[in-house]
Formats: sequence, C-alpha cells, structure tokens
Amino acid sequence: MLTGAGISAESGLKTFRDSNGLWEDHRIEDVASPAGWYRNKQLVLDFYNQRRKQLLECKPNRAHFALAELEERYDVSIITQNVDNLHELGGSKHVVHLHGELLKALSTEYEDLIYDWQKDILIGDTCERGAQLRPYIVWFGEAVPKMEEAIPLVQQADIFIVVGTSLVVYPAAGLINYTHYETPKWLIDPNDMALPRIPNLKFINEKATVGVDYLVKQLLER
Repeated sequence: MLTGAGISAESGLKTFRDSNGLWEDHRIEDVASPAGWYRNKQLVLDFYNQRRKQLLECKPNRAHFALAELEERYDVSIITQNVDNLHELGGSKHVVHLHGELLKALSTEYEDLIYDWQKDILIGDTCERGAQLRPYIVWFGEAVPKMEEAIPLVQQADIFIVVGTSLVVYPAAGLINYTHYETPKWLIDPNDMALPRIPNLKFINEKATVGVDYLVKQLLER
C-alpha cells in the first residue's frame, strides 16, 4: 500500500504545496533542499518546528483507522510519502516512511544517529558526537534510502492500494510498476486524473476517508 498527502489532509495537516511552487508561503528550495539548509539553517528549523507543532495537534482520521482494521485479516505494509505519524496513531503496525519522519531529528554528519524528537530543533542542538541536528526529512535532491525496503514489499504484494497521491512524485510514484501484472490494484483519489496504464487498476474517485473505508469493508467481507 502506498499513501500520500491526501490521506493526511483530512486530519487537518497542511501537506500540499500549491501550484506556484510554494509550501506554506515558502519556496520549496528554501526549506526542503540541502542548499536551503546551508543557506539559512534558522529558516529551515523554524519551518519544520511549525510543522511539528501542527502535527502534534492533529489526529488520525477514518482512513487511518480503516487501514489498521484491515490488519485483522491481512498482512498490511504501508509505504507512505508522508512524514507524519498518523498511520501509527491510527493503529497500523508496519509503516515505511519514504521521506522521513517529522517527529525525529537527524545528525548532520552521522546518518546513523537518529533521535525521537517532539520539541523544537534549535541551533546548537547536537547529536552525541557534537554535530548539529536537522529535521529527519528527505529533501529534494537527496537519496531515498527506504526505497530499498519498499520495493520488495511491493513485489510481494497480493493486493496494492494507492491512497491520496497523484503518482507524480518520484521515486515513490514508480513503486506501482513493481507490482505483478495480475495483482489487483486500487487508486483512491478525489480528483479526476489521467490513470497510468497499469494492468488490473481500478479507480475509486473519492476522498480518502470515504474511499478507504469502502474498499476496506469490501476486502474484509471477502
């Protein structure tokens, strides 16, 4: 299963960038790129500190809870492009975060040093080896190491569900191409969209809370 911003938006989390390339009134390259970090660390930290505070006020919605209910009958793995923890709060046990996690901090020099982090990250907050901490977010231009974990999960899937993502952000959008030809696939999204030419793909033209709840009930009744 692959989820994107659409499933979190219904919990009140502002995750979409708009058509002019801004994210919460900031240019993407200023707050979500290595160049932006080196140019203005304080701006980047302030931006993600605000996102973190916003997340802590949000709760899972019906779509998150429905996906957790699916685990009653199925072995469910969720691959998400979202950096929130709403899947986990909703009860899902196996979640792979492709783009990092907002409630964690990463050492800028030691990639193996990752910390649970719910407060602000400040200039001067360092890892145990003395390096500045940064948000544990995969920025534009950086590698997506969790793809190595995600691809085998997709290849082994007997069912593949895509929720709340337009399948245009790569490399995550390419995951559906790793499914087997005969694997049933569903794409749940409220927007009219040009469907990719993928075999056995069905489109549920609904927002996440409605479409996921509907599909999960169908799968649990099988």
